Amino acid sequence: MIRQLLPGLVCLLFSGSLLAAEPLCKQKENDIQHEIDVARKHDNQRRVNGLERALTEVRASCTDQKLKAAQLERINTQKEKVGEREHELKQERDKGHDQEKIEKRQQKLDEARRELKKTQAEPY
Repeated sequence: MIRQLLPGLVCLLFSGSLLAAEPLCKQKENDIQHEIDVARKHDNQRRVNGLERALTEVRASCTDQKLKAAQLERINTQKEKVGEREHELKQERDKGHDQEKIEKRQQKLDEARRELKKTQAEPY
């Protein structure tokens, strides 16, 4: 039984390592292609058209450096937003406003932090 499973396991591990070594642009192409397939499955031609344009653009001008720079810019923007939300919350607390306003500011800060984590987790 183990002899039968071993070749399959080796192939699976090898294919996983190939995916990990895939460049960001190729990964983005694959993600867009997957979205096209989903849109076709749901008969959403407008989305298919937009995604095909995006795929053409990615194939024409994508570089890993551009993707990394854009990702870093999005992360920095989210960090600024978190900083603004922290400042707003601090101001509300310092002014001694009612608890409801403070809770709203805290919720906005929590949401900004979640968005930052989400952005940081994205590959590109």
